Amino acid sequence: MSSMEMKPATHPRQRLSREARRRQLIETAWRIIREEGTEALTLGRLAEQAGVAKPVVYDHFDTRPRLLVELYKEFDRRQTAIIDEALRASKPTLADRAGVIASSYVECVLEQGREIPGIVAALASSPELERIKREYQLVFMEKCRAQLAPFARNGLVSSAGLWAMLGAADALSNAAATGEITAEQAKEELSGTIVAMVERSGPAQEGVG
Repeated sequence: MSSMEMKPATHPRQRLSREARRRQLIETAWRIIREEGTEALTLGRLAEQAGVAKPVVYDHFDTRPRLLVELYKEFDRRQTAIIDEALRASKPTLADRAGVIASSYVECVLEQGREIPGIVAALASSPELERIKREYQLVFMEKCRAQLAPFARNGLVSSAGLWAMLGAADALSNAAATGEITAEQAKEELSGTIVAMVERSGPAQEGVG
Protein backbone atom coordinates (compact mmCIF):
# COMPACT_ATOMS: atom_id res chain seq x y z
CA MET A 1 0.00 0.00 0.00
CA SER A 2 1.42 3.36 -0.96
CA SER A 3 1.92 6.20 1.50
CA MET A 4 -0.81 8.04 -0.34
CA GLU A 5 -3.21 5.18 0.26
CA MET A 6 -2.32 5.07 3.97
CA LYS A 7 -2.92 8.76 4.46
CA PRO A 8 -6.30 9.31 6.15
CA ALA A 9 -8.88 11.22 4.19
CA THR A 10 -9.18 14.84 5.14
CA HIS A 11 -12.13 17.14 4.74
CA PRO A 12 -11.96 20.91 4.56
CA ARG A 13 -13.27 22.63 7.66
CA GLN A 14 -16.75 23.93 7.07
CA ARG A 15 -16.89 27.71 6.89
CA LEU A 16 -19.95 29.11 8.62
CA SER A 17 -21.27 32.61 9.01
CA ARG A 18 -20.57 34.20 12.37
CA GLU A 19 -24.16 33.68 13.49
CA ALA A 20 -24.21 30.06 12.28
CA ARG A 21 -20.91 29.37 14.07
CA ARG A 22 -22.25 30.89 17.27
CA ARG A 23 -25.35 28.71 16.99
CA GLN A 24 -23.15 25.64 16.49
CA LEU A 25 -21.09 26.49 19.57
CA ILE A 26 -24.19 27.03 21.71
CA GLU A 27 -25.69 23.71 20.64
CA THR A 28 -22.40 21.92 21.25
CA ALA A 29 -22.17 23.48 24.72
CA TRP A 30 -25.65 22.21 25.60
CA ARG A 31 -24.64 18.74 24.41
CA ILE A 32 -21.47 18.71 26.52
CA ILE A 33 -23.42 19.65 29.63
CA ARG A 34 -26.12 17.09 28.88
CA GLU A 35 -23.65 14.25 28.30
CA GLU A 36 -20.77 15.14 30.62
CA GLY A 37 -22.06 17.69 33.14
CA THR A 38 -21.49 21.41 33.61
CA GLU A 39 -18.00 21.01 35.06
CA ALA A 40 -16.84 19.45 31.79
CA LEU A 41 -17.76 22.56 29.83
CA THR A 42 -14.60 24.57 29.25
CA LEU A 43 -13.77 26.73 26.26
CA GLY A 44 -11.07 24.26 25.27
CA ARG A 45 -13.46 21.33 25.46
CA LEU A 46 -16.03 23.27 23.48
CA ALA A 47 -13.50 23.98 20.73
CA GLU A 48 -12.52 20.31 20.61
CA GLN A 49 -16.10 19.05 20.40
CA ALA A 50 -17.13 21.71 17.87
CA GLY A 51 -14.12 20.91 15.67
CA VAL A 52 -12.76 24.46 15.69
CA ALA A 53 -9.61 26.19 16.90
CA LYS A 54 -9.69 27.70 20.40
CA PRO A 55 -9.42 31.29 19.08
CA VAL A 56 -12.75 30.76 17.30
CA VAL A 57 -14.46 29.96 20.58
CA TYR A 58 -12.73 32.85 22.39
CA ASP A 59 -13.90 35.19 19.66
CA HIS A 60 -17.51 34.38 20.56
CA PHE A 61 -17.19 33.79 24.32
CA ASP A 62 -14.12 35.35 25.86
CA THR A 63 -14.60 33.54 29.19
CA ARG A 64 -16.38 30.46 30.52
CA PRO A 65 -18.71 32.60 32.69
CA ARG A 66 -19.73 34.56 29.59
CA LEU A 67 -20.63 31.29 27.86
CA LEU A 68 -22.69 30.17 30.86
CA VAL A 69 -24.54 33.48 30.87
CA GLU A 70 -25.38 33.08 27.19
CA LEU A 71 -26.73 29.59 27.83
CA TYR A 72 -28.86 30.88 30.69
CA LYS A 73 -30.17 33.73 28.55
CA GLU A 74 -31.15 31.30 25.82
CA PHE A 75 -33.00 29.14 28.32
CA ASP A 76 -34.79 32.20 29.68
CA ARG A 77 -35.85 33.31 26.19
CA ARG A 78 -37.22 29.85 25.46
CA GLN A 79 -39.04 29.73 28.78
CA THR A 80 -40.51 33.21 28.25
CA ALA A 81 -41.80 32.31 24.78
CA ILE A 82 -43.45 29.12 26.05
CA ILE A 83 -45.12 30.84 28.99
CA ASP A 84 -46.28 33.84 26.94
CA GLU A 85 -47.88 31.61 24.32
CA ALA A 86 -49.60 29.49 26.96
CA LEU A 87 -50.89 32.54 28.84
CA ARG A 88 -52.39 34.01 25.68
CA ALA A 89 -54.40 30.82 25.22
CA SER A 90 -55.41 30.47 28.89
CA LYS A 91 -58.81 31.17 30.41
CA PRO A 92 -59.18 34.25 32.65
CA THR A 93 -59.39 32.32 35.93
CA LEU A 94 -56.93 31.98 38.79
CA ALA A 95 -56.82 28.18 38.47
CA ASP A 96 -56.10 28.32 34.76
CA ARG A 97 -53.46 31.04 34.96
CA ALA A 98 -51.73 29.24 37.85
CA GLY A 99 -51.86 25.96 35.97
CA VAL A 100 -50.37 27.51 32.85
CA ILE A 101 -47.49 29.14 34.72
CA ALA A 102 -46.74 25.93 36.61
CA SER A 103 -46.97 23.65 33.58
CA SER A 104 -44.90 25.91 31.34
CA TYR A 105 -42.17 26.37 33.94
CA VAL A 106 -41.81 22.67 34.66
CA GLU A 107 -41.96 21.66 30.99
CA CYS A 108 -39.24 24.12 30.02
CA VAL A 109 -36.89 22.84 32.72
CA LEU A 110 -37.60 19.24 31.75
CA GLU A 111 -36.84 20.03 28.12
CA GLN A 112 -33.31 21.00 29.16
CA GLY A 113 -32.98 17.92 31.39
CA ARG A 114 -29.94 18.01 33.65
CA GLU A 115 -28.40 21.07 32.00
CA ILE A 116 -30.24 23.88 33.75
CA PRO A 117 -29.59 22.90 37.42
CA GLY A 118 -25.87 22.75 36.65
CA ILE A 119 -25.87 26.12 34.91
CA VAL A 120 -27.86 27.75 37.72
CA ALA A 121 -25.42 26.33 40.28
CA ALA A 122 -22.50 27.66 38.26
CA LEU A 123 -24.11 31.10 38.02
CA ALA A 124 -24.36 31.22 41.81
CA SER A 125 -20.57 30.91 42.09
CA SER A 126 -19.96 34.47 40.93
CA PRO A 127 -21.54 37.73 42.18
CA GLU A 128 -21.69 39.06 38.63
CA LEU A 129 -23.34 35.92 37.29
CA GLU A 130 -25.72 35.82 40.23
CA ARG A 131 -26.71 39.43 39.49
CA ILE A 132 -27.62 38.53 35.92
CA LYS A 133 -29.67 35.56 37.07
CA ARG A 134 -31.46 37.79 39.59
CA GLU A 135 -32.37 40.29 36.88
CA TYR A 136 -34.05 37.56 34.83
CA GLN A 137 -35.84 36.24 37.91
CA LEU A 138 -37.27 39.69 38.62
CA VAL A 139 -38.58 39.99 35.07
CA PHE A 140 -40.28 36.59 35.37
CA MET A 141 -41.84 37.48 38.73
CA GLU A 142 -43.21 40.75 37.39
CA LYS A 143 -44.79 38.84 34.51
CA CYS A 144 -46.44 36.52 37.03
CA ARG A 145 -47.52 39.44 39.20
CA ALA A 146 -49.29 41.04 36.23
CA GLN A 147 -51.07 37.80 35.36
CA LEU A 148 -52.13 36.97 38.92
CA ALA A 149 -52.88 40.42 40.37
CA PRO A 150 -56.47 40.57 39.01
CA PHE A 151 -57.35 37.64 41.28
CA ALA A 152 -55.85 39.09 44.48
CA ARG A 153 -57.43 41.53 46.93
CA ASN A 154 -56.87 45.10 45.75
CA GLY A 155 -54.89 43.65 42.85
CA LEU A 156 -51.82 43.19 45.02
CA VAL A 157 -49.50 40.18 44.97
CA SER A 158 -46.63 40.46 47.45
CA SER A 159 -43.00 40.22 46.43
CA ALA A 160 -42.44 37.78 49.28
CA GLY A 161 -45.11 35.51 47.84
CA LEU A 162 -43.57 35.70 44.38
CA TRP A 163 -40.13 34.77 45.71
CA ALA A 164 -41.68 31.81 47.52
CA MET A 165 -43.40 30.80 44.28
CA LEU A 166 -40.11 31.00 42.37
CA GLY A 167 -38.30 28.92 44.98
CA ALA A 168 -40.99 26.27 44.76
CA ALA A 169 -40.88 26.36 40.95
CA ASP A 170 -37.13 25.74 40.88
CA ALA A 171 -37.20 23.03 43.55
CA LEU A 172 -40.12 21.13 42.04
CA SER A 173 -38.85 21.41 38.47
CA ASN A 174 -35.39 20.17 39.44
CA ALA A 175 -36.90 17.29 41.42
CA ALA A 176 -38.90 16.31 38.35
CA ALA A 177 -35.80 16.60 36.15
CA THR A 178 -33.87 14.21 38.40
CA GLY A 179 -36.78 11.76 38.61
CA GLU A 180 -37.47 12.22 42.31
CA ILE A 181 -41.07 13.14 41.49
CA THR A 182 -43.09 12.99 38.29
CA ALA A 183 -43.67 15.96 36.03
CA GLU A 184 -47.38 15.88 36.82
CA GLN A 185 -46.69 15.94 40.55
CA ALA A 186 -44.42 18.94 40.10
CA LYS A 187 -46.99 20.81 38.02
CA GLU A 188 -49.87 20.04 40.39
CA GLU A 189 -47.92 21.04 43.50
CA LEU A 190 -46.61 24.24 41.90
CA SER A 191 -50.05 25.20 40.62
CA GLY A 192 -51.48 24.70 44.11
CA THR A 193 -48.67 26.78 45.59
CA ILE A 194 -49.41 29.65 43.20
CA VAL A 195 -53.16 29.57 43.91
CA ALA A 196 -52.54 29.52 47.67
CA MET A 197 -50.09 32.40 47.37
CA VAL A 198 -52.62 34.56 45.53
CA GLU A 199 -55.49 33.60 47.82
CA ARG A 200 -53.49 34.69 50.86
CA SER A 201 -53.63 38.14 49.30
CA GLY A 202 -57.44 38.03 49.47
CA PRO A 203 -60.41 36.18 48.00
CA ALA A 204 -59.80 34.88 44.50
CA GLN A 205 -62.00 36.49 41.83
CA GLU A 206 -62.83 33.95 39.16
CA GLY A 207 -63.64 35.13 35.68
CA VAL A 208 -61.46 38.24 35.71
CA GLY A 209 -60.12 39.23 32.28
